[in-house]
Amino acid sequence: MSLRTPLRALALIAASATLLTGIGLASPAQAVSQTPKGTVIDDSLFGMHVYNAEVGEWPTIGFGTLRLWDNKTSWANIERTQGVFDWTALDTAVATSKAHGVNDILMVLAGTPAWATDDPSPTALPQPGAAGMPREMAWWDNWVTQVVTRYKGKITAYQPWNEANLATFSTGSPQDMADLTKHAYDIIKRIDPSAIVVAPSTGTRLGGPFQKFYPKYLAALKAYDWPVDVWAAHTYPASLGTPVDRAKLATLWENTLAAAGAPKKPLWDTENNFGLKGPGPQNPDVDIEGTKAADWVARTYLDALRLNISRVYWYRWEPYNDLWGIQMYNNTPGAASYQTLQKWIVGATFNGCPTKGTNVTCNFTKGGRKFQVVYTDSGSKKPIKLNASYSQVCSLDGTCKPLGAKSVKTAGPVLVTN
Repeated sequence: MSLRTPLRALALIAASATLLTGIGLASPAQAVSQTPKGTVIDDSLFGMHVYNAEVGEWPTIGFGTLRLWDNKTSWANIERTQGVFDWTALDTAVATSKAHGVNDILMVLAGTPAWATDDPSPTALPQPGAAGMPREMAWWDNWVTQVVTRYKGKITAYQPWNEANLATFSTGSPQDMADLTKHAYDIIKRIDPSAIVVAPSTGTRLGGPFQKFYPKYLAALKAYDWPVDVWAAHTYPASLGTPVDRAKLATLWENTLAAAGAPKKPLWDTENNFGLKGPGPQNPDVDIEGTKAADWVARTYLDALRLNISRVYWYRWEPYNDLWGIQMYNNTPGAASYQTLQKWIVGATFNGCPTKGTNVTCNFTKGGRKFQVVYTDSGSKKPIKLNASYSQVCSLDGTCKPLGAKSVKTAGPVLVTN
């Protein structure tokens, strides 16, 4: 199946029609914690998936870290025959990333080859059988060993599995996934102690699979003394959902970690977008365009600071694909916003994002100069009072104009500065 087909839609339809409704989700302000004040914003906050990176394609905008998934770099793609490894796609993807100055690379190790799987289901992704568990743990151990040995010092982080709670990507039990995680952690740390081990991502959009899988997985991982360096989730909201809905899902994830007694570790949102179709007619395809697309991209990353999420990997940079609500390619509003926000905040010191009603004021200092990025959770233009006099206001398209008042009326993020 081509990667241009709606893989995510198929996965969601196959998984469950139970959405996160009526379960008392908290607001972003009720998250476990914000990013600590005094944190300097690193470009690794801005992650990306790149369509066809394995054949040398690359975005026209900058970003800090690459996640390799849906790039023909899965276990099922590389070891199609037991003991025979075709590293062409992964070699090219890694070399392409490094040639463009992105040395922070997260690789997903998932996808059981047909010869190794315990479940040959034809609906599995990225190819038939890939959602099953390896029939012999030794085969998994050898795969992880081969990858980490070959890419030591080149790939900086590894994630054992993708969306481990969705049957299209994994038919293993929570205990199975904890076993794979523990084995991968031990092998990675033995071969490349500096590499980061990221927990398998969990999808939060579907309430049934999340609630059924994630607490049990955490309990199983606790028995192994928490063998991960980073927690990961995917916080795609339902197709009609907004950034507020996305933040609620992230909050649910964080609160579930806290309820399980999980140790505090960095939080990474390893896939995100909006408007994703399915499951069912109540979740139609939604196109998010123009100013709204620009606003929602920026809010995704600013809300990450409010939620203490240190990385968000956008899915994904590619030519037009109607599956995604927000398109990310050259000269789209989303791409322009992504690039502009980086210019604003990377290298700046974060001084908190207090919220008054639905108005959000994020405070930064850069080069000894204070500035604010302000927006509203309401989705409509509202006046926001500023805590200082500023001389100009800048939009996500990169343009600026004079500001002669101590308030600004906006819906999406704008920068106010002198």
